[in-house]
Amino acid sequence: MLLVFALPLVLTSCSHSEAHGEESEEGHHPIVTTSPAVTDVPTTQEYVCQIHSRRHIEVRALDEGYLEEVPVQEGQRVQLGQVLFRIYPVLYRARLDAHRAEFNHAQIELQNAQMLAEQNVISAQELALVTAARDRARAELNLARAEFDFTSIVAPFDGIVDRQYIQQGSLVEQGDVLTTVSDNEVMWVYFNVPEADYLEYRSLPESRDPERPHRLTFPGATIQLRLANGELFDQDAGDTVTVESNFDSTTGNVQFRADFPNPDGLLLHGQTGTVLINGTLHDARVIPQRAVFDILDRQYVFVVGEDGVAHQREITVAHETDDIFVIESGLDPDEQYVLDGVRQVREGEHLDPERIPPEESLRNLRHHAE
Repeated sequence: MLLVFALPLVLTSCSHSEAHGEESEEGHHPIVTTSPAVTDVPTTQEYVCQIHSRRHIEVRALDEGYLEEVPVQEGQRVQLGQVLFRIYPVLYRARLDAHRAEFNHAQIELQNAQMLAEQNVISAQELALVTAARDRARAELNLARAEFDFTSIVAPFDGIVDRQYIQQGSLVEQGDVLTTVSDNEVMWVYFNVPEADYLEYRSLPESRDPERPHRLTFPGATIQLRLANGELFDQDAGDTVTVESNFDSTTGNVQFRADFPNPDGLLLHGQTGTVLINGTLHDARVIPQRAVFDILDRQYVFVVGEDGVAHQREITVAHETDDIFVIESGLDPDEQYVLDGVRQVREGEHLDPERIPPEESLRNLRHHAE
């Protein structure tokens, strides 16, 4: 078993040496060196997301009865308080009328009792009992009025009516879901961010507001949404997100939420997409990817000292684009590294390279790491 695992490692570590041999057979190319360029680098972080309405609720029947009327259609925009459903109200109206009569009767009884109490005909205790009977009748009237109001089910906010689950004439039970209503004026877009990214974002200057610790700002960045068809949504979420208060230890992620205006109603509850956080790395040290070679899982460049001798050195890459690496450590801005002819160079070899300015090294980039 040890031999089986060791063999690929040997082959990998030798790949660079073999590359030298292959290139030597093809012929030598000029060896060019330069130093890292210091420039601003645009960056984009992508996260898969779920799109939700700002408000998305189930509309349920508050009491049982027959569904008498459905005055709205699926997909219709409704206003706060607009009637969505009416349950057959005859029974509730009769109950309301009965309790109103009982309340009126109790009110008259109380007025008579108050006059008798003033004449000391009845005791204070008897007056209190009549008063309590009136209060009970009033409470029952209020309950009957509320039950009658429940027969008209109204929109809880401005929004769009979704699928209607029960049709006109059906018998509904208390708690049955009749439809859902969505407020799509602003969409809440949720995406999961790895813990390492979250900590990096938190370390950015001016990213936190002490008065709103649940908010996170990306200074100078824009947050965009790419839809399932690959097109960019025409609205962006500015530079601020809401951060969930809990860390999910099972996935290693923290959930973020970006708020996107949705004036044309293109976004719908339940859609998916990709959130793009577009920023800029200022004064970054960058080198073309073609100057870098891999040994096992590490990345190296050949650094040429003042004595002209080349030594391979491990570098740490902070960010990667199609053509360049942003260097975090391992290569200083004033050091020379081998840009072209990397495969011809051997450790400790004395070189007489052609030197070019850093800016020239970034022209016409097409190559990736070897």
